[in-house]
Amino acid sequence: MTRDAGAQRILKALPAPVRWLAAPAVLLGCVVLLVGSWGAPPAPEAPAPTAKELPYCEAFARALPQTLLGHARKPSASPFVAVWDSSPRTVVRCGVPRPDALDGPAAVRDAPEVNDVQWFDEPDGDGGYRFTTVLREAYVEVTVPAGAYPNYADPVPSISDVVKATVPVWGEQPAGAATATASAAP
Repeated sequence: MTRDAGAQRILKALPAPVRWLAAPAVLLGCVVLLVGSWGAPPAPEAPAPTAKELPYCEAFARALPQTLLGHARKPSASPFVAVWDSSPRTVVRCGVPRPDALDGPAAVRDAPEVNDVQWFDEPDGDGGYRFTTVLREAYVEVTVPAGAYPNYADPVPSISDVVKATVPVWGEQPAGAATATASAAP
């Protein structure tokens, strides 16, 4: 007996309503499986800024725009993560750990500067790019997936302006701190 004959014999042994519903049930199961795999992307990992980085990341988060290059900002579970619906989505995180790829003098030397903010860029492994600030009091990371914008670096200038205004260069005092220190002097 061949496999086809055995399968037909099993199907004929089933009641007619079960036979009629078997194909639609299998089709529905396949659709549910496919739709489930197309669900929303996982939430980005929330960084844990250090006590030193915390005020900078809080100021950075408050200053981020509600739209980025025409794409609306989506709610996030963490105040240190911003997501824009750029389809695929652009993610910005403040207070991320220092990337291991920044080890060595070439990493900082080769990091491009955009609007007075230096960025270390690296492929994300999926065709997009990850940009991380260099020489700032807190590390800010921008993840731009492949296909989000015509040019993968398009969102960096807008984010650079916010970084420049809220996260000082290493060793520099924030603009408000200099005046507070001067007014406290006798």
